[in-house]
Amino acid sequence: MNTTPFSTLHFTSTTASGRPRSDQDQLQVDATRRARAAGERALVLGGGGSAGNAWLIGVIAGLFDAGLDVTEADLIIGTSAGSTAAAQITSASPTQLLADILSAAPQQRTGPVGSDGGRVPIGPVADHMRRTSEIIAAAEDAADMRRRLGAAALEMDAASDGSGQTRWRATVAARLPSQRWPERTVLIVAVDAHTGEPVVFDRHSGVDLVDAVAASCANGFGVPPYGIGDSRYIDGGYRRSSENADLAAGYGRVLVLSPLGGRTRAPLDWGMHLAAQVDELRARGSRVETVLPDSDSRNAFGSNLMDLSTRPPAARAGYDQGRALAEQLTEFWR
Repeated sequence: MNTTPFSTLHFTSTTASGRPRSDQDQLQVDATRRARAAGERALVLGGGGSAGNAWLIGVIAGLFDAGLDVTEADLIIGTSAGSTAAAQITSASPTQLLADILSAAPQQRTGPVGSDGGRVPIGPVADHMRRTSEIIAAAEDAADMRRRLGAAALEMDAASDGSGQTRWRATVAARLPSQRWPERTVLIVAVDAHTGEPVVFDRHSGVDLVDAVAASCANGFGVPPYGIGDSRYIDGGYRRSSENADLAAGYGRVLVLSPLGGRTRAPLDWGMHLAAQVDELRARGSRVETVLPDSDSRNAFGSNLMDLSTRPPAARAGYDQGRALAEQLTEFWR
């Protein structure tokens, strides 16, 4: 198996069936190679919690209402909250998805007020950030980081009764308008918790869409590693970044929506950050545009991206940003 820092195991029905890993490696089918042969335009949807997912839907709905439908991309790459958005926009209209967010029952904002008037992360969110930051700081490189994160997540979950997986699957399933893989090419990114190897699921993987999204969104600490067959998976944002835009290599036009603004907690010399991926894509001939949250969107997010009360304001801010960018992006996309 290729074990370079950003190599990716592309799942097939064979790898999902519990066959020994040596056979998996021999029989795997390269999902990214299939994707690269499929078309010209790629849409990359990055992770960013509940607020980030709402912002993604808002941006896409704003573009849609202004006459630009980016859901017709030849390839859609989804990571973590972006994997949820990828499944959502390929089975429901952006307008309806936005309306669902805005009509949801109001949620009370969580977290104490900080000195700047914002909310301070508390409980599992703050603890998750502390734990993962310590692991990243101790790692030698990206591959070592993923192995350490996977091992720590599995250790934390060792004493659980396993009921968390059932609840998590139900939570993810309730977010999706359809539980069927779309016909268009959608790649869902995760990381194998046992080996640290990145994986990509697509409709040929023999894995249910709900399970692929649940795996991509399982941060391993607040949400335990997600089991599929004999394997356990953690958040796809641990592969390289919350965007994993480099998987769009070979596409002529790549549009990246990044709720986290292209930031990374990994050392810059590892080349994990979005800007490094954009440079790589452009060096290989792709035209790339990135959309990062503007100041109104960042204010809507607050300090806790998992706070459900941030979803309506984040979606509204994203919608306004999408409409404002529509003319510029239409020239790029069409």
